[in-house]
Amino acid sequence: MQDMSDCARKTLKSTGRIGLPDVLMNLWCYPLLLVWTLFGMLISPIALVLCLILLRWSVARIVRWFIWLYGRGWLILMSPFVRFRRQQMGLLRPGTPYLFVVNHLSFFDTYCMSLLPVHDITFAVRSWPFKMFWYGGFMRLARYLDVEGNSWEETLSVSQAALNARGTVLFFPEGHRSRDGELQRFYSGGFKVAITAGVQLVPLCIDGTDQLLPPERKLLRPCRITLRALEPIDTSLYSDEGGHLRLRKLVKERMATALCEMRTGSVRC
Repeated sequence: MQDMSDCARKTLKSTGRIGLPDVLMNLWCYPLLLVWTLFGMLISPIALVLCLILLRWSVARIVRWFIWLYGRGWLILMSPFVRFRRQQMGLLRPGTPYLFVVNHLSFFDTYCMSLLPVHDITFAVRSWPFKMFWYGGFMRLARYLDVEGNSWEETLSVSQAALNARGTVLFFPEGHRSRDGELQRFYSGGFKVAITAGVQLVPLCIDGTDQLLPPERKLLRPCRITLRALEPIDTSLYSDEGGHLRLRKLVKERMATALCEMRTGSVRC
Protein backbone atom coordinates (compact mmCIF):
# COMPACT_ATOMS: atom_id res chain seq x y z
CA MET A 1 0.00 0.00 0.00
CA GLN A 2 1.28 3.47 -0.86
CA ASP A 3 2.35 5.44 2.22
CA MET A 4 -0.14 8.13 3.27
CA SER A 5 2.50 10.85 3.45
CA ASP A 6 3.49 10.07 -0.15
CA CYS A 7 -0.17 10.34 -1.18
CA ALA A 8 -0.37 13.70 0.55
CA ARG A 9 2.70 14.91 -1.36
CA LYS A 10 1.17 14.05 -4.71
CA THR A 11 -2.16 15.64 -3.74
CA LEU A 12 -0.48 18.85 -2.65
CA LYS A 13 1.50 19.05 -5.88
CA SER A 14 -1.51 18.45 -8.11
CA THR A 15 -4.09 20.67 -6.43
CA GLY A 16 -4.78 24.05 -8.00
CA ARG A 17 -6.11 25.64 -4.82
CA ILE A 18 -4.33 28.77 -3.66
CA GLY A 19 -4.61 29.69 0.01
CA LEU A 20 -3.75 32.81 1.97
CA PRO A 21 -0.25 31.51 2.93
CA ASP A 22 0.49 31.00 -0.78
CA VAL A 23 -0.54 34.56 -1.61
CA LEU A 24 1.44 36.03 1.27
CA MET A 25 4.52 34.01 0.36
CA ASN A 26 4.53 35.20 -3.24
CA LEU A 27 3.89 38.83 -2.26
CA TRP A 28 6.80 38.59 0.18
CA CYS A 29 9.34 36.47 -1.66
CA TYR A 30 9.32 37.59 -5.27
CA PRO A 31 9.83 41.33 -4.64
CA LEU A 32 12.54 40.68 -2.05
CA LEU A 33 14.25 38.16 -4.30
CA LEU A 34 14.33 40.75 -7.08
CA VAL A 35 15.83 43.34 -4.73
CA TRP A 36 18.39 40.81 -3.45
CA THR A 37 19.38 39.91 -7.01
CA LEU A 38 19.78 43.55 -8.08
CA PHE A 39 21.78 44.32 -4.93
CA GLY A 40 24.08 41.38 -5.61
CA MET A 41 24.66 42.45 -9.21
CA LEU A 42 25.44 46.03 -8.20
CA ILE A 43 27.77 45.28 -5.31
CA SER A 44 29.62 42.33 -6.84
CA PRO A 45 32.21 44.33 -8.89
CA ILE A 46 33.39 46.25 -5.80
CA ALA A 47 33.27 43.13 -3.63
CA LEU A 48 35.26 41.20 -6.24
CA VAL A 49 38.08 43.75 -6.25
CA LEU A 50 38.22 43.82 -2.44
CA CYS A 51 38.28 40.02 -2.23
CA LEU A 52 41.05 39.80 -4.82
CA ILE A 53 43.15 42.13 -2.68
CA LEU A 54 42.31 40.70 0.74
CA LEU A 55 41.77 36.97 0.12
CA ARG A 56 44.14 36.37 -2.79
CA TRP A 57 41.76 33.79 -4.23
CA SER A 58 41.18 33.22 -7.93
CA VAL A 59 38.32 35.10 -9.58
CA ALA A 60 36.45 31.81 -10.12
CA ARG A 61 36.67 30.83 -6.45
CA ILE A 62 35.52 34.26 -5.29
CA VAL A 63 32.53 34.21 -7.63
CA ARG A 64 31.61 30.71 -6.47
CA TRP A 65 31.67 32.05 -2.90
CA PHE A 66 29.46 34.98 -3.94
CA ILE A 67 26.97 32.58 -5.51
CA TRP A 68 26.92 30.50 -2.31
CA LEU A 69 26.25 33.66 -0.26
CA TYR A 70 23.58 34.70 -2.74
CA GLY A 71 21.89 31.33 -2.25
CA ARG A 72 22.07 31.75 1.52
CA GLY A 73 20.28 35.06 1.11
CA TRP A 74 17.49 33.35 -0.84
CA LEU A 75 17.02 30.84 1.95
CA ILE A 76 16.88 33.55 4.61
CA LEU A 77 14.26 35.49 2.63
CA MET A 78 12.14 32.37 2.27
CA SER A 79 12.54 31.21 5.87
CA PRO A 80 9.21 32.70 7.08
CA PHE A 81 7.46 30.24 4.76
CA VAL A 82 9.93 27.38 4.26
CA ARG A 83 11.52 25.14 6.88
CA PHE A 84 15.01 24.07 5.88
CA ARG A 85 16.66 21.02 7.39
CA ARG A 86 20.19 19.70 6.91
CA GLN A 87 21.00 16.10 7.72
CA GLN A 88 24.28 14.21 8.12
CA MET A 89 26.46 17.16 7.11
CA GLY A 90 29.01 15.92 9.64
CA LEU A 91 30.01 13.35 7.02
CA LEU A 92 31.62 16.15 4.99
CA ARG A 93 35.08 17.42 5.87
CA PRO A 94 35.74 21.05 4.83
CA GLY A 95 38.73 21.34 2.53
CA THR A 96 38.33 17.82 1.16
CA PRO A 97 37.68 17.63 -2.59
CA TYR A 98 34.44 15.79 -3.32
CA LEU A 99 32.24 15.16 -6.29
CA PHE A 100 28.59 15.60 -5.32
CA VAL A 101 25.64 14.07 -7.16
CA VAL A 102 22.15 15.22 -6.22
CA ASN A 103 18.62 14.46 -7.43
CA HIS A 104 16.82 17.24 -9.27
CA LEU A 105 13.26 18.40 -8.53
CA SER A 106 13.12 22.17 -9.01
CA PHE A 107 14.84 25.30 -10.29
CA PHE A 108 15.49 26.10 -6.61
CA ASP A 109 17.64 23.00 -6.05
CA THR A 110 20.78 24.92 -6.98
CA TYR A 111 20.11 27.63 -4.38
CA CYS A 112 19.46 25.01 -1.71
CA MET A 113 23.04 23.80 -2.18
CA SER A 114 23.98 26.80 -0.02
CA LEU A 115 22.79 24.58 2.86
CA LEU A 116 26.04 22.68 2.38
CA PRO A 117 28.94 23.50 4.73
CA VAL A 118 31.24 24.10 1.72
CA HIS A 119 31.05 27.06 -0.63
CA ASP A 120 33.64 26.32 -3.33
CA ILE A 121 31.27 24.38 -5.58
CA THR A 122 31.62 24.10 -9.36
CA PHE A 123 28.20 23.22 -10.78
CA ALA A 124 27.79 21.06 -13.88
CA VAL A 125 24.61 22.23 -15.59
CA ARG A 126 22.90 22.20 -18.96
CA SER A 127 23.32 24.99 -21.53
CA TRP A 128 20.12 26.95 -20.99
CA PRO A 129 21.05 28.65 -17.66
CA PHE A 130 24.08 30.21 -19.37
CA LYS A 131 21.64 32.10 -21.62
CA MET A 132 20.08 34.03 -18.71
CA PHE A 133 21.72 37.45 -18.89
CA TRP A 134 21.54 38.10 -15.14
CA TYR A 135 23.20 34.76 -14.27
CA GLY A 136 25.18 33.70 -17.33
CA GLY A 137 28.09 36.06 -16.76
CA PHE A 138 28.51 34.98 -13.15
CA MET A 139 28.34 31.31 -14.14
CA ARG A 140 31.12 31.79 -16.69
CA LEU A 141 33.27 33.68 -14.19
CA ALA A 142 32.71 30.84 -11.70
CA ARG A 143 33.85 28.39 -14.40
CA TYR A 144 30.68 26.36 -14.18
CA LEU A 145 30.49 23.38 -16.50
CA ASP A 146 28.21 23.43 -19.54
CA VAL A 147 27.74 19.68 -19.86
CA GLU A 148 25.86 20.08 -23.14
CA GLY A 149 28.16 22.60 -24.82
CA ASN A 150 31.55 21.43 -23.52
CA SER A 151 33.47 18.46 -24.82
CA TRP A 152 34.20 15.57 -22.48
CA GLU A 153 37.86 16.59 -22.39
CA GLU A 154 36.98 20.14 -21.33
CA THR A 155 34.51 18.91 -18.69
CA LEU A 156 37.14 16.60 -17.25
CA SER A 157 39.88 19.26 -17.37
CA VAL A 158 37.85 21.94 -15.60
CA SER A 159 36.57 19.44 -13.02
CA GLN A 160 40.09 18.16 -12.35
CA ALA A 161 41.38 21.71 -11.87
CA ALA A 162 38.61 22.51 -9.38
CA LEU A 163 39.22 19.30 -7.43
CA ASN A 164 43.01 19.79 -7.45
CA ALA A 165 42.39 23.17 -5.79
CA ARG A 166 40.50 21.28 -3.03
CA GLY A 167 37.13 22.48 -4.26
CA THR A 168 34.06 20.41 -5.05
CA VAL A 169 32.19 19.62 -8.26
CA LEU A 170 28.44 18.97 -8.35
CA PHE A 171 26.48 17.05 -10.97
CA PHE A 172 22.74 16.48 -11.38
CA PRO A 173 22.98 12.93 -12.76
CA GLU A 174 19.38 12.93 -14.01
CA GLY A 175 20.18 15.88 -16.26
CA HIS A 176 16.76 17.46 -15.81
CA ARG A 177 14.08 18.04 -13.20
CA SER A 178 11.88 15.12 -12.27
CA ARG A 179 8.17 15.64 -13.03
CA ASP A 180 6.90 13.08 -10.51
CA GLY A 181 9.45 13.31 -7.69
CA GLU A 182 10.93 9.92 -8.52
CA LEU A 183 14.52 9.37 -9.59
CA GLN A 184 14.93 9.37 -13.35
CA ARG A 185 17.61 7.75 -15.50
CA PHE A 186 21.15 8.59 -14.33
CA TYR A 187 23.82 9.72 -16.80
CA SER A 188 27.41 8.60 -16.33
CA GLY A 189 29.40 11.85 -16.68
CA GLY A 190 29.75 12.73 -13.01
CA PHE A 191 30.64 9.17 -12.04
CA LYS A 192 33.37 9.01 -14.70
CA VAL A 193 34.80 12.34 -13.50
CA ALA A 194 34.94 11.17 -9.88
CA ILE A 195 36.69 7.91 -10.81
CA THR A 196 39.16 9.59 -13.17
CA ALA A 197 39.96 12.34 -10.65
CA GLY A 198 40.31 9.82 -7.83
CA VAL A 199 38.07 11.70 -5.38
CA GLN A 200 35.31 10.51 -3.10
CA LEU A 201 31.77 10.72 -4.45
CA VAL A 202 29.08 11.98 -2.09
CA PRO A 203 25.40 11.39 -2.94
CA LEU A 204 23.10 14.19 -1.80
CA CYS A 205 19.33 13.83 -1.48
CA ILE A 206 17.02 16.82 -1.60
CA ASP A 207 13.30 16.66 -0.87
CA GLY A 208 10.56 19.29 -0.78
CA THR A 209 11.61 21.66 -3.56
CA ASP A 210 9.07 19.97 -5.82
CA GLN A 211 6.39 21.39 -3.51
CA LEU A 212 8.06 24.81 -3.36
CA LEU A 213 8.27 25.26 -7.12
CA PRO A 214 7.93 22.22 -9.40
CA PRO A 215 8.53 22.42 -13.15
CA GLU A 216 5.96 24.44 -15.11
CA ARG A 217 4.56 26.27 -12.07
CA LYS A 218 5.18 29.95 -11.28
CA LEU A 219 3.72 30.35 -7.80
CA LEU A 220 5.76 29.47 -4.72
CA ARG A 221 4.19 27.42 -1.94
CA PRO A 222 5.16 26.96 1.72
CA CYS A 223 6.88 23.66 2.38
CA ARG A 224 9.64 21.81 4.18
CA ILE A 225 12.93 21.22 2.39
CA THR A 226 15.49 18.65 3.53
CA LEU A 227 19.00 18.16 2.23
CA ARG A 228 20.77 14.99 3.36
CA ALA A 229 24.38 13.92 2.71
CA LEU A 230 25.04 10.21 2.35
CA GLU A 231 28.22 8.33 3.17
CA PRO A 232 31.15 9.26 0.86
CA ILE A 233 32.11 6.49 -1.55
CA ASP A 234 35.71 5.52 -2.36
CA THR A 235 35.80 5.65 -6.16
CA SER A 236 39.14 3.84 -6.39
CA LEU A 237 37.15 0.63 -6.03
CA TYR A 238 35.45 1.35 -9.38
CA SER A 239 38.43 2.13 -11.61
CA ASP A 240 38.06 -1.04 -13.69
CA GLU A 241 36.33 -1.15 -17.06
CA GLY A 242 32.61 -0.63 -16.53
CA GLY A 243 33.20 0.44 -12.94
CA HIS A 244 31.30 3.68 -13.48
CA LEU A 245 28.19 1.65 -14.30
CA ARG A 246 28.41 -0.26 -11.03
CA LEU A 247 29.03 2.99 -9.15
CA ARG A 248 26.09 4.65 -10.86
CA LYS A 249 23.80 1.76 -9.93
CA LEU A 250 24.98 1.72 -6.32
CA VAL A 251 24.49 5.47 -5.90
CA LYS A 252 21.02 5.42 -7.40
CA GLU A 253 19.98 2.58 -5.08
CA ARG A 254 21.31 4.40 -2.02
CA MET A 255 19.63 7.65 -3.01
CA ALA A 256 16.30 5.92 -3.68
CA THR A 257 16.41 4.29 -0.25
CA ALA A 258 17.34 7.56 1.47
CA LEU A 259 14.61 9.53 -0.30
CA CYS A 260 12.01 6.93 0.65
CA GLU A 261 13.13 7.14 4.27
CA MET A 262 13.09 10.96 4.20
CA ARG A 263 9.55 11.03 2.80
CA THR A 264 7.95 8.25 4.81
CA GLY A 265 9.98 8.19 8.01
CA SER A 266 10.50 4.45 7.52
CA VAL A 267 13.82 2.66 7.14
CA ARG A 268 12.04 -0.20 5.34
CA CYS A 269 12.29 1.10 1.81
